[in-house]
Amino acid sequence: MDTQVRTRFAPSPTGFMHVGNLRTALYAYYYAKRSGGKFLLRIEDTDKERYVESAVEVIYRTLRVAGLRADEGPFEGGAYGPYVQSERSAAGIYRKYAEELIKKGGAYYCFCTKERLESLADGKGIRTYDKHCLKLSGEEIAENLSKGVPYVIRQNIPKNTPTVYEDLVFGKIEIDSDELEDNILIKSDGMPTYNFANVVDDHMMGITHILRGAEYLSSTPKYNLMYDAFGWERPVYIHLQLIMKDATRKLSKRYGDANFEDFIAKGYLPHAIVNYISLLGWSPKDNREKLSMTELIENFSVDGLSRSSSIFDENKMRWLNAQYIKELTPEEFAAAAKPFLLKSKAASYDADKIAKLLHNRTEVLSDIPSLIDFLAEYYDAPFDTGLFVNPKWKTDEAVAKEILKIYLEEVKDIAFTEDGLHAFLTEFGEKHGYKKGQVLWCVRIAVTGRAATPGGAVEMIDLLGKEESEGRVRYALERL
Repeated sequence: MDTQVRTRFAPSPTGFMHVGNLRTALYAYYYAKRSGGKFLLRIEDTDKERYVESAVEVIYRTLRVAGLRADEGPFEGGAYGPYVQSERSAAGIYRKYAEELIKKGGAYYCFCTKERLESLADGKGIRTYDKHCLKLSGEEIAENLSKGVPYVIRQNIPKNTPTVYEDLVFGKIEIDSDELEDNILIKSDGMPTYNFANVVDDHMMGITHILRGAEYLSSTPKYNLMYDAFGWERPVYIHLQLIMKDATRKLSKRYGDANFEDFIAKGYLPHAIVNYISLLGWSPKDNREKLSMTELIENFSVDGLSRSSSIFDENKMRWLNAQYIKELTPEEFAAAAKPFLLKSKAASYDADKIAKLLHNRTEVLSDIPSLIDFLAEYYDAPFDTGLFVNPKWKTDEAVAKEILKIYLEEVKDIAFTEDGLHAFLTEFGEKHGYKKGQVLWCVRIAVTGRAATPGGAVEMIDLLGKEESEGRVRYALERL
């Protein structure tokens, strides 16, 4: 019987959720779900120097907003807990396996001082450990331990040994063991390093498939040597190429790039982000660009993963986000737009009417203030009356002056509704010998002072209201 597929996402709580980290989580989730397997969340918090208190909540919140639900994890529970490495360390799990690895010859105690380690540096300042403590006798080790001499536990990597493994994306990977150093497995404070804890945890939690960044291709042989020394079955490896900021630089936390929650704050819809990130390094067989979560799971396959890096193109994500915004119901869009409407200078105007105008004109919700701020800026600076000049409609300032005068005289007698305004402006041209386009252009310029607006004359007048719109037409006439 085939073993059930079990994947994991094992982030370190060192800051915000980077787009590259989220993509790894998504792919691991898709792979497990498409295979009928389990997706686990594990928190790797052994690096206390870089630990950020709020980062764990950021991880949970990001996965929740992105639509990922772990089958096992710190909150979900499961048969392989605890799912937080500091808790596992406190339970003595890593020390137990480190000591077992020492007995099997795959690791050893190292008592070297900081000064000795620094003396190993070459002319370029590069230090490579020389296996000095591997030569210590059992008696010397026991004496040092009894005296409480500080130590670390190092992996014992054999020399002149080819290390070979198969990656489902990159194929056969072979690295000579001489290129690998005897890394620290247990630090002097008793905490495990990533290199050791992830191997122990993946084995104990029954992880069958490991998806992670391609930067781990060269260090995977170290992990395999530990699997082999313990006599454990190696997992299947699926390494993922980098996401680049541009042709020369990868996306990085260090530079503040690509924070998932920043994109949410900008007004991107969660699934639009998920959809776009999923296509950075993977493509479905039919090359579709817009897929639901169900479709992403059903179509995900290793065959579609790229060996080449992907460049993060926010303009492309904006386009995709706009497609999702258009599919929102009017009620959904109004609810999503409300926080951004409140940030606008035009927040006092009817939010439902604004939402109706902006629904099909919005790519990213944070654009909303810039699309409507002009409504509140009308009197801040006199607008250019040259806007009334429109060769297409054969209007100029003189024509505008005539139209606006008549408008003010007759608008007070109409039913001030959107339908009433539309009928009035349509009949206006026929009654007074103007083309409909001439009337609509001049009136819209008069009430907005802008050549481009997220709605025509009727919508703008209706939004502004009777008193405000008539006041603006009078102001425009004074300017003329």
